[in-house]
Amino acid sequence: QVQLVESGGGSVQAGGSLRLACAVFGYASSWPSMGWFRQDPGKEREGVAAIDTNGGRTYYTDSVKGRFTISQDNRKNLIYLQMNSLKPEDTAMYYCAATYRPSFRLSHPGDFAYWGQGTQVTVSS
Repeated sequence: QVQLVESGGGSVQAGGSLRLACAVFGYASSWPSMGWFRQDPGKEREGVAAIDTNGGRTYYTDSVKGRFTISQDNRKNLIYLQMNSLKPEDTAMYYCAATYRPSFRLSHPGDFAYWGQGTQVTVSS
């Protein structure tokens, strides 16, 4: 059973940076593909970034391209989301997710079977 624990959220002013981390526990012999999602109350969960562990290919939603970077450190069982040039509209609860599906869609949270509890990011103007 894969377990995910996020950290690194907080409050920052617009234009600032934060780095989120996700610790991965209990994975099977292979490392899963990983994603970061975010959700505001009353809104649908939105895919932000993902990394395909098979090839290391990364995916981003358009609104964060050039500002956010997803990376992984397999030795430390960690996934990172570096967020730069933050905007107030980036405010949300951010979730780490994992999947063993051979293919997934960042726009479909249902493709990811394992989820962390989330970490809050608040960007003030």
